[in-house]
Amino acid sequence: MSEREEAVRITKLTDEIFSPTFCFAKWYHANIYFQTGETHSCYHPAPHKIDTQAILTNPSAIHNTEVKKQERREMLAGKQCAGCQYCWNIENMGPDYISDRKTRSSSIYNEQRVQAVKAGGAEFDVNPEYLEVSFGNECNFRCGYCHPKASSRYYNEIKQHGPYTMVKNHRCDINWFDIYEEETNPYLDAFWKWWPELSKELTILRITGGEPTIQKSTYKLFDLLEQDPKPNLELNVNSNLGGKPKQLEKFTDGVNSLLSQNKIRRFKLFTSIDTWGERAEYIRDGLDIQVFERNLDYFMRNTTAPVTIMITFNIFSVTTFQTLLEKILEWRRKYNDVETFRWNRLSFDTPYLKEPLQYDINILPKEYMSYMHSHLQFIKDNLDDERKDAFTTMEYERFRRVVDYMDSTHYDPARIMQGRIDFHRFFKEQNRRREVNHEQVFPEMSEFFKLCQELAG
Repeated sequence: MSEREEAVRITKLTDEIFSPTFCFAKWYHANIYFQTGETHSCYHPAPHKIDTQAILTNPSAIHNTEVKKQERREMLAGKQCAGCQYCWNIENMGPDYISDRKTRSSSIYNEQRVQAVKAGGAEFDVNPEYLEVSFGNECNFRCGYCHPKASSRYYNEIKQHGPYTMVKNHRCDINWFDIYEEETNPYLDAFWKWWPELSKELTILRITGGEPTIQKSTYKLFDLLEQDPKPNLELNVNSNLGGKPKQLEKFTDGVNSLLSQNKIRRFKLFTSIDTWGERAEYIRDGLDIQVFERNLDYFMRNTTAPVTIMITFNIFSVTTFQTLLEKILEWRRKYNDVETFRWNRLSFDTPYLKEPLQYDINILPKEYMSYMHSHLQFIKDNLDDERKDAFTTMEYERFRRVVDYMDSTHYDPARIMQGRIDFHRFFKEQNRRREVNHEQVFPEMSEFFKLCQELAG
């Protein structure tokens, strides 16, 4: 049974047992941002603040917040809770579309968890089976669609130049939140207290950023796992692969030590890039394509761990996405030794960007759909589930939903106008601050740029 078929099968089961809006992730998945003291159960709903008083007596309250418990109540009652609109958008296109609600519930499902939710409902404190954490905002990149909360370089830019006050969306103000340092963070203190209990049931721990390879807490966790192994734990790390070679070598050595001594079950590296060449460097400020490819090559050649590319599909990906698809095929031919590796070591996913609005693919004229159909056709022309140097059906389906979403989405004219006005004003200012020029990097989009400039006045 394929991954897609399994997701459909499990969703039918959980819909019948609980409700047609039920998602196991609201119980058994957690994302925690220690630098701001916020959490949510996946990256689609907006994160919310963790109660500092609650974690003093119950460290698990960094996950089991009252906000999540209310959303659990709504799901059990069959309501589409507002924070999960991303998945409802996908599912509302028809029953054939596979949302993250379906794939995540499928990955979590077992009879023990069914019985636990039946018994405890929305109120019981859950130790998640999947946990994603951000130890801090220290980062060597300042991607335009990111935020100062997740990037120290972006934070410092806003301190120097001020917020983007010329736009309605993504001003990047920093005066409404505090950044906690790793050494004096009450949320991190609660996490380390919770770790002995949490780690008993945890099956996947994913470290995101900031940039984990340059953060102290990443190596503290490595040390804890060396001292107290968790052979049932899969450890995942997000890295921009843009760090100095010596730092990446230290990180790779740590991974190899844990794997070679069976102190963890498995390791996966997740990295991000949204197209290729200078266009990718424009989107992800701080990216050096040559450094990225060198670091990817070092990690692939010196570990047996798989790598997944998380493509944040945005307005600047639309015209040249095929250049990255071609690169992925090149890497698959290079790194997939069929006799050594039973799985595809290099995979990718294509979640579409929802915000900020000026990066949203749906403010583009519909004429840009020709690029999207061309990219989808390229994947289809190179699709073969039996070959390690081709694309998979699931990868095709995931990108198809992005294509169909862009094709079927028709924003209110006022929203489109606001997005285009903000597009011109935001990137004009970003170009000034960072001494770059999107008009030179994306000449094929010149007519759209002119349109946005005219609307901005």
